[in-house]
Amino acid sequence: MKKLIALPVALVFALGTAGFAVAQEKKPDTMKSDTMKSDTKMEKKAEKKAASKTANGTVKSASADSVVVAGKDKGKEAEWTFAVDPKTTIKKGGKAITAADVKTGDSVQVKYTEADGKATAQSVTVKAPPASAKKMDDKKTDAAAKPAAPAAEKK
Repeated sequence: MKKLIALPVALVFALGTAGFAVAQEKKPDTMKSDTMKSDTKMEKKAEKKAASKTANGTVKSASADSVVVAGKDKGKEAEWTFAVDPKTTIKKGGKAITAADVKTGDSVQVKYTEADGKATAQSVTVKAPPASAKKMDDKKTDAAAKPAAPAAEKK
């Protein structure tokens, strides 16, 4: 009688243990989809974390879809061409402007990202001319506006 009871109990125990083992094992299809999900997550993170770079310089030319800037990169003269898209913010004096409003000779700071060998501007900030340069220009215009005082005549 004990053998008759022990046999079904052992069988139930063996099947129960095997059931847990099967439940823990991942099926190949599930592993593939999990791997694909993690790959796409990593790609999205890479896109989000595309290193933002900064370039400072003087505008050589500007159009509605690009800005060419000359400046220094690691101590050497450099020239960059930045694509401008609808997401690019362009400001001058704190006010939003368009790429076509940027003038040749303007001093700018460009924050950009590079993808597939193409630099795309995220933001372009037109810097105000330095105060000292502005004062010098004001003095030049003041001096040009005033005629020279006649020299005192000697007797």
